[in-house]
Amino acid sequence: MRRRPPLPPGPYLVMGLRVSGAAAARTLLAHGEVMGCDLGRPAEADGLAEAGVEVELESDGLDLVGRARTVVKSPGVPAHAPAVAAARAGGIEVVGELDIAWRLITADFVAVTGTNGKTTTVELLGAIHRAAGIEVVVAGNVGTPLAELAGATAGVVVCEASSFQLEDATEFAPEAAALLNLSEDHIDRHGTFAAYRDAKLRVFARQRAEDVAVVPVGLEPGGGEARVVRFARGAESRADLALVDGVLVFEGTELMPADQIRLRGAHNLDNAMAAAALALARGIEPDAVRQALATFPGVAHRLEEVARARGVLYVNDSKATNPDSARVGIEAFPGGVHVILGGSLKGGGFGALREVVGERCRAAYLVGEAEEQLARELGGTVALHRCGTLERAFASAAAAARPGEVVLLSPACASFDAFRDYEHRGERFRDLAQAEASGPG
Repeated sequence: MRRRPPLPPGPYLVMGLRVSGAAAARTLLAHGEVMGCDLGRPAEADGLAEAGVEVELESDGLDLVGRARTVVKSPGVPAHAPAVAAARAGGIEVVGELDIAWRLITADFVAVTGTNGKTTTVELLGAIHRAAGIEVVVAGNVGTPLAELAGATAGVVVCEASSFQLEDATEFAPEAAALLNLSEDHIDRHGTFAAYRDAKLRVFARQRAEDVAVVPVGLEPGGGEARVVRFARGAESRADLALVDGVLVFEGTELMPADQIRLRGAHNLDNAMAAAALALARGIEPDAVRQALATFPGVAHRLEEVARARGVLYVNDSKATNPDSARVGIEAFPGGVHVILGGSLKGGGFGALREVVGERCRAAYLVGEAEEQLARELGGTVALHRCGTLERAFASAAAAARPGEVVLLSPACASFDAFRDYEHRGERFRDLAQAEASGPG
């Protein structure tokens, strides 16, 4: 158990009052005066005023900045927000809610970041710790808001950390951290791939020599002093955990055959290797790692098999919100895929999907704001159907799919043009698939 840095001084202005921001505001009440603002009227803000937080809704908080000594920025608040810019111009400290919550948790802390696979990997790490009999809480972007764990001293906290959270980390130094992969994403928020990459690498920047940093061979953690543990598919000489002749090998000792891992797809093999490397490097017994890898079924909205109807498999991969994630989702199937693509745009292109769509898909069904761009960039691959909505895309794909084929929602886009979030989109797809399975015939 390591001492954390003290909190920065109050009064605090918490910007963004959805799940993580509201939890941070409630927690900070024990440490000073707390103000909170949100551009909307989120349900999570209900009750904050009664608890003692000075709340402004439908407000950018600009009028509150001058009264704060620390601005706590929720992940959804961009760096260019007027109140954030005003705080920095006035010398007021700006820090992310991840950093604030971490300072209040003295239990061992494991952070997982990367473009894709974070949720699967943190949940798998949770399963590994439970198999080893170690008290564990999975938190952050999934599970419990971190701020609700303030004061936790026992066990391990495993946290999914996004680039939005890490860009504001100033003191954050987890005992173990993993960077799973990096590809273009969130350019609309960060501006450049370099800025996005730098945000991710902050997970390692302040680690100490006794900590663990897990990366795939070919990616380097940059700053920080942690022990670097590398993983790779293939007998790569620099890999501490490698896939050799179909067997996972850690530091020269066989762990288990890869075909005993329950998760589907090559990308999930990488996620499993990262989780295993981190756990083994921290001294968790190999038997617990093997047990979890052999039994962990995956997470909702990530290659989630939701129904089977008349020989057609329906798979919810709504969490595939960028092209690289959609690519590995499609690659999880040998062929016969009817893929539903589209949603709100995030600033990148879809060229990375051309090869896999051409090789594995029967057709693609395009929806949302990205429909026209997808049609342009995937032209000449397979039949492309402009459907507009998820419901029309589902109906068209279900009608076309034949026994042995797959209807796959793997959108390669965010969901905000039509749904609250990717979970809402995935739930709608699941409902449609289950209705298809329960229908006549």
